[in-house]
Amino acid sequence: MSNLGVWEAAEPGVKRKILCAEGSLMMMEVHFERGAEGYEHKHPHEQMSYCLKGTMQFTIDGTVTVIKQGESVYIPSNALHGAKALEPSALLDTFTPIRRDLLKHD
Repeated sequence: MSNLGVWEAAEPGVKRKILCAEGSLMMMEVHFERGAEGYEHKHPHEQMSYCLKGTMQFTIDGTVTVIKQGESVYIPSNALHGAKALEPSALLDTFTPIRRDLLKHD
């Protein structure tokens, strides 16, 4: 079953919904409860995260960056990265190429 447009659990206190996956771009909305974390990981995709609401702390290859509503952060290909919500928060994540590992198909 396809998960496009469906909310699904990620890590504890984190849920995500893939909004669009077309061409070489993918867009996903991610909601975090206060203190919830996107665990450190890496992938070959480039990523930009735009903060829709709240405050998020990103660690990217050991460098800590905090973004608030209306700000964004760039995550290069294969960079070790994770995020933590400093308050209830939401992100709009964009990836290139498409994160096929997150897509479920019929």
